[in-house]
Amino acid sequence: MRRLVSRLVPKKFRGDAVTIPVIRLSGAIMPSNSLTRQNLSLATTATVIEKAFAVPDAPAVAIALNSPGGSPVQSRLIFRRIRDLAVEKDRKVFIFVEDVAASGGYMIAAAGDEIIADPSSIVGSIGVVSAGFGFQELIKKIGVERRVHTAGQNKAILDPFQPEKKEDVERLKALQLEMHEMFIDLVKERRGAKLADDPELFTGAFWTGTRALDLGLVDGLGDMRSVLKERYGKKTKLALITQPRGLFGRKLGISGSIPDLGAAIAGNAATGLIEAAEEQALWRRFGL
Repeated sequence: MRRLVSRLVPKKFRGDAVTIPVIRLSGAIMPSNSLTRQNLSLATTATVIEKAFAVPDAPAVAIALNSPGGSPVQSRLIFRRIRDLAVEKDRKVFIFVEDVAASGGYMIAAAGDEIIADPSSIVGSIGVVSAGFGFQELIKKIGVERRVHTAGQNKAILDPFQPEKKEDVERLKALQLEMHEMFIDLVKERRGAKLADDPELFTGAFWTGTRALDLGLVDGLGDMRSVLKERYGKKTKLALITQPRGLFGRKLGISGSIPDLGAAIAGNAATGLIEAAEEQALWRRFGL
């Protein structure tokens, strides 16, 4: 009730300063982390998102977003958690794009009631991509024999240590098209008539914040502090909501714990370089 009354009173007559909780979502969207990298997933963001929406009497939640995308599943889960809490708590959501909100990053941005970008932000890339490596020639050179035994003819599909098969690629592309349609439907549902009638919109292309405004992918250009003070008054306070940190300053996820150190080091040794290369590839697609 207090929040409703506050909205009805002109800004210049409001005595109390409005406090807007702020959270930062920055990183590639992946289901796993390492000891040195913090990626975005529902597990790593749910706690801080829920803390922001739990701030009493806040008329809105502001999210600073900087992500080149990644896992479509984790992107949708984060999107869904933000929207569910926005409806449950009756809070407006502002998304402020920093360097990039592309692919899965833009899916998260679509959770905002308003999306504000910097003129130089990179926005868009509404599409689906799968990337990997082929090691079959490498293992031949080093004298390694690959042995694969399956029950089910498709269990070894797109094995990186075996030659790529045409039928496997066709199956993957069909899956990508289905996921792409889901992404398009989500953007249309959230942006509606704001979207421009442009044939490039859903091709995976990306644009600056200025061009994204013309296309209806964002609602305005600016920075968080200026926009929120203009909306809610000069006395508006921005309260950064953070997660507790564990060993080595690493942010904790929902469980508030990290894996056994020895096991974590051993487990990350085999996959760390590949995951790091994949993450860097996501950022470098956009010149970052």
